[in-house]
Amino acid sequence: MVKQSLLSLHEAAGIPPVPVEIHGKSGLLSSIYRVDVLAAASIGAASGAAAAYWELRGGPKASVELDLGHAESAFLSERFFKIAGNELELWADLSGDYRTRDGWVRLHCNFPAHRAAAVRALGGAPDRDAVTAACLERASLEVEDAVLAEGGAAAALRSRDEWAAFPHGPLVGLESLADGPAVSSGGAASRPLEGVRVLDLTRVIAGPLATRTLAAYGADVLRVGAAHVPEVPGLVLDMSFGKRSCHLDLRTEAGRADLRALVATADVLVQGYRPGALAALGFGPERLHELNPSLVSVDVSAYEPGSPWYARRGFDSLVQLATGLAHEAMLDAGTGRPVPLPAQALDHATGYLAAFAAVAGLIRRATDGGSWHARLSLAGTARWLDSLGRRRPPAPTTPPDDRIAAVDSPHGVLTFMLPPGRVSGWEPRWDSPPPLDGSSPPGWL
Repeated sequence: MVKQSLLSLHEAAGIPPVPVEIHGKSGLLSSIYRVDVLAAASIGAASGAAAAYWELRGGPKASVELDLGHAESAFLSERFFKIAGNELELWADLSGDYRTRDGWVRLHCNFPAHRAAAVRALGGAPDRDAVTAACLERASLEVEDAVLAEGGAAAALRSRDEWAAFPHGPLVGLESLADGPAVSSGGAASRPLEGVRVLDLTRVIAGPLATRTLAAYGADVLRVGAAHVPEVPGLVLDMSFGKRSCHLDLRTEAGRADLRALVATADVLVQGYRPGALAALGFGPERLHELNPSLVSVDVSAYEPGSPWYARRGFDSLVQLATGLAHEAMLDAGTGRPVPLPAQALDHATGYLAAFAAVAGLIRRATDGGSWHARLSLAGTARWLDSLGRRRPPAPTTPPDDRIAAVDSPHGVLTFMLPPGRVSGWEPRWDSPPPLDGSSPPGWL
């Protein structure tokens, strides 16, 4: 199943398939869904694209080795991550599933603005007991609509059949924005993406994981944030290995001018802004192409392009409820409440697929020319996972200890999961620990 998925992904992106050797045991991600296949196929796709690009620029013959246990462990990286021995607090006090008058709804309150929106929508009492009582008085869709209307993030529990009625698009929508001359891959390099410049305008997991993966293959990744933009404490560190960090206030002309200068000299831009938000600042796909006719741009969203939900705020846990994944797992388990996936699997798989799309775009601009644009979504990944079929959940296993490492950093000693997949005999790595936020100027190495 993994190898067939890899062939389909490479064929859809128009890049050559790469030999993949799969070994090791899976079972860490116990679920009725084939999360093991999702992990191996998404990581294998990113690794395969990196191997193909390296060969294109004079590197070794493309091949990939993938350990199944490591692939599944990588999907839990934020749960293994520690700062000075302390695990991350991944959920805020009001985030979670709530019973309603006719079912269930999930609220995502990890960001202060989203927490405040949920509180306003549900009567203004900022504690879990009050929110629980308010949800019980309302229907699931009523809670969802009220929270969204206040600018928050919520999703009612839906069945698989209910979600199937929504429009769907391709898993990895890679398309040419315009014709143009082929761009050299840069010649021989000691690592697959050495010399590739990547702009990272993302937050939380999927987008940051994509750029963290590109950094592991040797890219120069510059994360663009701002002092006024909130982050999930600790999580941003796990997703920032190998990157540099700068601050630009895109509300100002000076900040936008700096970003335009970076775009003009970048190779790849990965953005996870809510659909339309970056375009409103003057950085939509067409404008990005004008600034840099050879740019590969990758958009990561919660819901699929073409869906009426495309512009909605969304996160992995919400998409699991909206798309029916949590509903079917609930029915199978007989628990009477939504059953989540054993990891933020939609985030992680979408992140690796976004890295795959970015490198596939680099290959296409080197062979076919022009600029390339890819769009991916957590909901699209959920649909892919659903299509992989079902299994009886295996007994959970333990992660391999040799895949966990520690490093000193400006934040203290960090314990982290090493990047998975061996590319043409070479192991991906990060050359630096997570940087201090905003510690670099807005420029390339």
